[in-house]
Amino acid sequence: MLYPNNIKKQYSKITNYSNRGMDLEYLIEKMNEYYIENDIAYIYKKPTPIGVVKVSYNSKGKRIQDGFYKMPSTLDFNGLYKGYYIEFDAKETQNQTAFPLSNIHDHQIKHIKNINNHGGIVFLIIMINDKYFLLMGSTLLDFIEKKERKSIPYSFLEENAYPVSLSLKGLDYLKVIDKLIGGN
Repeated sequence: MLYPNNIKKQYSKITNYSNRGMDLEYLIEKMNEYYIENDIAYIYKKPTPIGVVKVSYNSKGKRIQDGFYKMPSTLDFNGLYKGYYIEFDAKETQNQTAFPLSNIHDHQIKHIKNINNHGGIVFLIIMINDKYFLLMGSTLLDFIEKKERKSIPYSFLEENAYPVSLSLKGLDYLKVIDKLIGGN
């Protein structure tokens, strides 16, 4: 950018991965609010259990200054829809050709197996190339068992996952679930 006296200002982009997926989670949370307000489904973001070590007090109330995670979190969202237990996680990647399996922790894979084995609806919502896909837990588990790849190719998602549409209210993933359970 040129400023007066032809001074050129350089900006360097700082890459921060700590909030990757927050936009995706926001779209899901906005949709969940709509589902709850309209008595469609009751799906919430699960809080991560934190052990508090040190607290300070100020005019606004308590502030946690030191703490630790009591246990690894499982999947981010869970709830009920039409009598079905639903649990899922939101994942996002900047990689344009594949979704790295390293984005899914071992304890999350184990949890997906457990929910799947007990008849729950479990899945991932993956954002890649500005598109949203719903990948069923069973499909993910099959891929992990059969493949020797460390990532899920974009083409695999196009062929084996369900596209999720973005609406003015958020990411409407229950339209896909309806098709899977034989609803509208």
